[in-house]
Amino acid sequence: MNSVVFTIVLFLLSLAWYLSFSATRLDRCHHRVETSWEHLDALLQRRAALALEIARLSDIDPATQMILTSSAYQSRGANIGDREDAETSLSESLKFLHKSALSNEISIEVSFIDELAALTDKIRTAIAIHLEAISAVKNLRNKLVFRFFHLAGRAKWPEKYHFEDDEL
Repeated sequence: MNSVVFTIVLFLLSLAWYLSFSATRLDRCHHRVETSWEHLDALLQRRAALALEIARLSDIDPATQMILTSSAYQSRGANIGDREDAETSLSESLKFLHKSALSNEISIEVSFIDELAALTDKIRTAIAIHLEAISAVKNLRNKLVFRFFHLAGRAKWPEKYHFEDDEL
């Protein structure tokens, strides 16, 4: 009788440890999504600031300057619901500006172009890291043990934004 009770207690302790370990793992994955989003958001804010700096200091035509300034301010001030359109708009404006600068239609300092290219590479990397973190959370939360024992609690499913698919 004692060995049966010991086995049951050992099984329950093992199950409790496994569930605690799994919940902690999921929590770490959710934290990774949050920190990757914060890093990506900081880079996107820096890109908007750089766009404003380019618009202010470059010799570009007023229409392009107005479009670039408008999309940069929208990107900086948009709430999370409107952020997708604002970031897509800024990406399109910067791509147009970059193509115009390469074809010598617009005169922009080389340092701005280099900084924008470096920042774009960082944003691409940050997006890849963020999307990988989202995928890890979704994979964990779709497992039976996480669904059955409600290990995610009331945590929201991580969101993937449409601008993350944009070609930068």
